[in-house]
Amino acid sequence: MKKTIPDFIRMKQDGEKISMLTAYDYPSAQWVEEAGVDTILVGDSVGMVVLGYDSTVPVTMEEMLHHTKAVRRGAAETFVVVDMPFMSYATLELAIMNAGRLIKEGGADAVKLEGGINVASIVQDLTRAGIPVVGHIGLTPQTANQLGGFKVQGRDLNSAKQLVKDGQALEKAGAFLLVLEAIPRQVAAQISNGLTIPTIGIGAGIDCDGQVLVFHDILGLFDRFKPKFVKQYASLGQDAVKAIQKFHEEVKTSQFPAEEHTFSLSDGVIQKLYGNK
Repeated sequence: MKKTIPDFIRMKQDGEKISMLTAYDYPSAQWVEEAGVDTILVGDSVGMVVLGYDSTVPVTMEEMLHHTKAVRRGAAETFVVVDMPFMSYATLELAIMNAGRLIKEGGADAVKLEGGINVASIVQDLTRAGIPVVGHIGLTPQTANQLGGFKVQGRDLNSAKQLVKDGQALEKAGAFLLVLEAIPRQVAAQISNGLTIPTIGIGAGIDCDGQVLVFHDILGLFDRFKPKFVKQYASLGQDAVKAIQKFHEEVKTSQFPAEEHTFSLSDGVIQKLYGNK
């Protein structure tokens, strides 16, 4: 049965951890749902792990809608959160229009925005419009250049205090869930303990109320880089290359297709086709 927002709040209250994993298409969504993961994130990381972009910045609304629809078809019984891509919530008007499309056209259950106090007013207005919102603070990939690259955030006293304030502002604005990315464990713990809404960590330590990772990272399907916080549970990319190499070799040596992969005519049809000789 699909989780609901009250379910996530209850899970935090009961001390039950929340699992979240990205998915970007129909088969990956099916597998994540079959595995029983609590919630799916259609991340703008699709730009890097599926579309081949150098960052998440080039991802468009149309691309996010395309992938969200596929995920929804593959995981009808899982709560789906969708990233709003870069510049899709630069103004309140854009935010409501684009978030509304992800919910209405894409079938998403909630949208996710990057930023803290600076986006709190947008979070508040989206929530008032009936659109559930997930916040995202710490390392925010869409604005990584402003943060000095893909670096751990909140390592000094001032920035750690700011993250705490950001979390509080997003909860007050109406966010029901908060992603903490690349934050020291102690800072993430303070944020989590001070909020009534659940936190989902990615490189933020065990004290968060749940954890999220990227589908392609845990399965070994993306090897451009591997962040410290990623645990790889399989090496499917290497297995795939080996399988493709085997196919290539068997085609070259006429081992494939074998008889069991081939359709044939009956002897009677063959005689009529070629004639009696």
